[in-house]
Amino acid sequence: MPATPPVRPAHPVRPAHPGSRGPGYRVRSAASTALLLTGTLLLPLGLTATWAHAQLTETDSYVATVAPLAENTAVQQAVVDDVTDGVMTHVPLDGLLNGLLQAVPHAERPALRRHFTHGIRESVAKQVRQVVTDRGFPIMWNGVHRTAHRTLDDTLAAPGAGPGPVQSEVTLDLTPVLERVKHQLSHNSMGLDLVHRVPHSDVEVVLLKAPYVPRVRALYEAVRHGALLLPPAAALCLGGGLLLAHRRRRALICTGTGCAATAALLAAALALLRGRALDALPPMISRPAADAYADALTGPLRSGFWLVMATGTLTAVLAAAGPPVARAWLARRAAVR
Repeated sequence: MPATPPVRPAHPVRPAHPGSRGPGYRVRSAASTALLLTGTLLLPLGLTATWAHAQLTETDSYVATVAPLAENTAVQQAVVDDVTDGVMTHVPLDGLLNGLLQAVPHAERPALRRHFTHGIRESVAKQVRQVVTDRGFPIMWNGVHRTAHRTLDDTLAAPGAGPGPVQSEVTLDLTPVLERVKHQLSHNSMGLDLVHRVPHSDVEVVLLKAPYVPRVRALYEAVRHGALLLPPAAALCLGGGLLLAHRRRRALICTGTGCAATAALLAAALALLRGRALDALPPMISRPAADAYADALTGPLRSGFWLVMATGTLTAVLAAAGPPVARAWLARRAAVR
């Protein structure tokens, strides 16, 4: 009797393999995605917090950042204008003009007063400009900013404001420049003895007004903790997400692209915030000098954003094109052999 052939199933059953999409697979994929998304967001934010921490709490870092501004033309002109205004406030114009105006017709006195005032201001500004463009000015500039930053750091690091004395404002004190100018003016041919006429507090640039101290202190605390926590948290999230990913090549592509996109968005937000902050400055503040300050302070952060964008893009490109290129190269070598 002939043997009966075995019956084949209409749909062959495929053996289970480790990549089967069971509950464990879905949980692992969800955890990997969540970690990678979190790390993608935390990496640029951690960079921002680290930059802000360096500028707010590290005096040496801040002084090194603003040191090149001592030779910036717009900043020098702003210092000349501020110090000249402080000196002119205490020049005894009425006493100097009394003798001259007596011999001039009443109708010509306003023009003479304007001309005389302009001449004295130009002479004072010339003396100030000599101090500002002198080779010793960068040392003076660094000392002024070091003192101001230490005052700012002490103010922000103090305990939170509560019932008690009103917070004091933080200023950039240009007294060293003023003292040098006063010394020169007291020995020039104009005979203007200004050594005892210009008080200490007249030539100061307000960096932080007293009502804003509590708000900036809260930001200071957030930055201080963020600089410590965000960078390691971002590294742990990215590393853990890549380890849990089933398809690490695709995970690398998505992570690199996400980090680059997040850094680009933060760079755009920084540019927008910079523009709005400069537009909100009062008219008496020099816009070119403020531009120079903003560029100097945000320069390291912008460089960091560009570095994250370049690194993320390069990672995504290498992850996408690297394996196919490597396989094609190995195939050609095997064919040659």
